[in-house]
Amino acid sequence: MTEMLQYEFMRNALLAALLAGVACGVIGAYVVVKRLVSISGGIAHAAFGGVGLGYFLGIDPLLGVLPFSLASAVGIWLVSRKGKLSEDTAVGIFWAMGMAAGVLFIGLTPGYAPDLFGYLFGSILTVPRSDLRLMLGLDAVILAVVCLRYKELLALSFDEEFAKVSGVRVEAMYLMLLCLVAVTVVVLIRIVGIVLVIALLTIPAAIARQHTRSLPGMMLLSTALGAALTIGGIWLSYTLNLASGATVILLSGAAFALSAALAAVRGGVPRPHAG
Repeated sequence: MTEMLQYEFMRNALLAALLAGVACGVIGAYVVVKRLVSISGGIAHAAFGGVGLGYFLGIDPLLGVLPFSLASAVGIWLVSRKGKLSEDTAVGIFWAMGMAAGVLFIGLTPGYAPDLFGYLFGSILTVPRSDLRLMLGLDAVILAVVCLRYKELLALSFDEEFAKVSGVRVEAMYLMLLCLVAVTVVVLIRIVGIVLVIALLTIPAAIARQHTRSLPGMMLLSTALGAALTIGGIWLSYTLNLASGATVILLSGAAFALSAALAAVRGGVPRPHAG
């Protein structure tokens, strides 16, 4: 590990892992508890349109991903909550449209699109300082919103009907939660890529859910696991010369399997509650 830290790109990768752990730990807990996995996957894949738009405009693709992800989150909310279509249908529509838009923009861009594979499958070893600053800013936004609206998001996650009766603006809070998922997708794309982002968003939180009984505890454990698994994946990919994004996810999957086995031996999974 000491040898790794001699290189600036490895130091950047480790910082990116820590920032990703915060995002996937906090928002991943809501995704798992509220069962937003399919919607999160739809937002993540729709974000490919933003990657293509970034290449087409000649800007950092992550700057294109952010508005595209937010627009997809708002679109899914409008179609599913205000329209007459189910959430699954809305997810399928925006998933396909985002991917198609990305392919179209890349096709219209003259020349070769550099590092496209990294945006699809992750390239944490090539994260520049500019992306780290963007990830840090987005993490700050996530933490600020969650801290300011924690009680409302807590009520929404565990009992939407009770939240509505209690005076919580349920629809506004749900839209805000989807937007936070969109922001988290942007943070995680450089780590594991669009195709695998949903795994890093859910696996640490799923492991944490097996061993905690409160949402705050789940967030803290998920954050620690997300950072630890990402750093472990970086070390393995560096040592064994493997693809970093895929290594992080496979290590996370192995950790989940071990956690599930331990939970089964212990006698069941605790059900997180509001607290």
